[in-house]
Amino acid sequence: MRGGVNLVAQLSEDERQRGVVTASTGNHGQSIAFAAGRFDVRAIVCVPEDANPVKLASMERLGAELVVHGRDFDEAREHCEALSHEHGYRYIHSGNEPHLIAGVGTATLELLETQPDIDIVIVPIGGGSGAAGACIAGKAMRPGLEVMGVQSSAAPAAYRSWRARELLEDRMETRAEGLATRVAFELPQRILWEHLDDFVLVDEDELDRAVLLMIEGTRNLVEPAGASPLAAALRLKDRLAGKKVALILSGGNISPDQLRRLLA
Repeated sequence: MRGGVNLVAQLSEDERQRGVVTASTGNHGQSIAFAAGRFDVRAIVCVPEDANPVKLASMERLGAELVVHGRDFDEAREHCEALSHEHGYRYIHSGNEPHLIAGVGTATLELLETQPDIDIVIVPIGGGSGAAGACIAGKAMRPGLEVMGVQSSAAPAAYRSWRARELLEDRMETRAEGLATRVAFELPQRILWEHLDDFVLVDEDELDRAVLLMIEGTRNLVEPAGASPLAAALRLKDRLAGKKVALILSGGNISPDQLRRLLA
């Protein structure tokens, strides 16, 4: 909820009266829904047709109006932008928002206040706002901190864009909806180009194994996107040996069907 609260708190009175619209596969949408409820702002969230039902129910409980459109996040986002132009809502992009990135960055700020000797932070990347916030906050507090991103190899647009230093589009076939973007987002990418130390791809099976290991080993319920830093750490275990590593678990909204499939 950090990004949404920081952004909605700083909207103008005119923007609050117009209401806000955003697109999400679920976690960003919950953040905006929660914040809009706190500040009495109408919130509309565009979601893809196969969105996680646990996340849909949570957004509705928080007061958001859901608009189901498109086969994936990017089609929902394009529809969201059209609604904003048509009705005058304040469009909240899930990545290209400085206040959103700053709000998410407070997680890394609090992490380093609690554990100042962290060497490496590993962050999931879908659109990249979480990793961008971690880079800005983390390196402001500890210039020597290493920040690493992780994405699914089944949806590598952000990874390829980071390597090429240009905005690229790629396939989107991951089951981890929090990582499921077809195109890279400009503002997070510009921050990542300058500050992200490394970027890792993991495959879908590695994500599945990381979810189960997290549940078995820590009793934390985590969705595949949130488990991606653990998957990356396991892949890089030799390189990380002897380091103090923090994993940002960015979502616990795994659906019962997803969990049953993994356990089977």
